Amino acid sequence: MGELLSEWTWNVETISGLILLMTPFVFVVLERYFPYQKGLSVFRKGFWIDFVWYTLVQSFFLKILIFDFIIAPAEISLGIEKNGYISHWPLWAIVLLFVVTHDFYIYWFHRFQHSNAWFWRTHEAHHSVENVDWLAGSRSHILEIIINQTIEFLPIFFLLDIKTAAVVVPIKALIDALWGQFIHANVDVKLGRLGYIINGPELHQWHHADHAEVYHANFSTKLAIWDWIFGTIYKPGFKPRRFGVWYRFPRGWAEQHVFSVFRFNVGTWEDSRLGSVVTNLRINLLNWFLSLMPNLFQIKRLDGYEKFGPKPELYDRIQSRFLKKSA
Repeated sequence: MGELLSEWTWNVETISGLILLMTPFVFVVLERYFPYQKGLSVFRKGFWIDFVWYTLVQSFFLKILIFDFIIAPAEISLGIEKNGYISHWPLWAIVLLFVVTHDFYIYWFHRFQHSNAWFWRTHEAHHSVENVDWLAGSRSHILEIIINQTIEFLPIFFLLDIKTAAVVVPIKALIDALWGQFIHANVDVKLGRLGYIINGPELHQWHHADHAEVYHANFSTKLAIWDWIFGTIYKPGFKPRRFGVWYRFPRGWAEQHVFSVFRFNVGTWEDSRLGSVVTNLRINLLNWFLSLMPNLFQIKRLDGYEKFGPKPELYDRIQSRFLKKSA
């Protein structure tokens, strides 16, 4: 089976890449016609941080780190790259095994992150998005990605020969990406009875809500059945009023990672002269560029733009995220 699958590797990777390039356009259209949150802009607050820094830059370097510097050395040092303990299984069974087992792990690790003060810091960036759409799932802390993707893909290379793994990995990665975009999509879709088994936007939009009732609920990623089985489901008959974390969170990619290690006063930093320059670097660079060639562009400086910072501190409703949902 390994020899047969090796002939498909290039095609699988190519097809997976093309699908990933097309699906954002599909979700954007669906979000325009069937919105969960009405009036949400395509280029919503934090879009460029999520698209450039988290999706393009961070994902590129973490892929190299995880596969080339963690998984490959581990596989070679143990001498198991040719074993293929379950490579003789049908392809669909192999993919199904890894999808279900990894999803079960993610449920429990995700649940742990919400209940542990230190591991919450590796997850809070993901919840800082105040407008949840198809791209929101890309915002994840570096350490969270390293942990989850190493645990996700290491068993694939340990249990399969290298040729079979080369086919399974892009298929599994495609499923992860598509499902991640789906559950975060700003699409008002009801799954009905199917929602007892698989997860969708209806439950995961609530998971991102800044409501105490859901601080410890709706942890499932692909299979909603885990929340139903273990009693962490929250599915009210109305939509959330607000999203994101309940405290002021940094806007920039670098500041978000620094904040996870060293807590600082976000308002004082972003309102300072240096902080304003750093945080609004993109818009400041654009203004500088336009000021160099005003006659060519005939465009005014963007002095009147609205700073797209996070919501201010709301002291009247600050509450501990680690308090269990009241009975």
